[in-house]
Amino acid sequence: MALSAQLSEAGLVPEKLETAAAVTFEKLEAGWTVTKIHLDVKGKVPKANTAAWEKATAAAKTGCPISRLLNATITMDAKLEG
Repeated sequence: MALSAQLSEAGLVPEKLETAAAVTFEKLEAGWTVTKIHLDVKGKVPKANTAAWEKATAAAKTGCPISRLLNATITMDAKLEG
């Protein structure tokens, strides 16, 4: 997962990352297509502060190879657990 990689690059090791995905399919002219993906992410990352978490989640969202592959709108709510 892109988020795990971003956290690792920041020297942070996640204890737990949970992700739930809601995928929207729409029938377009070309056929059924994944048009939107919403991710709800919860992470327990010792030593992470809010700024480091937000930086990692933003970078993961924009740098995700699956997002580029699907060419879908990706939204994410990410919460850092204490």
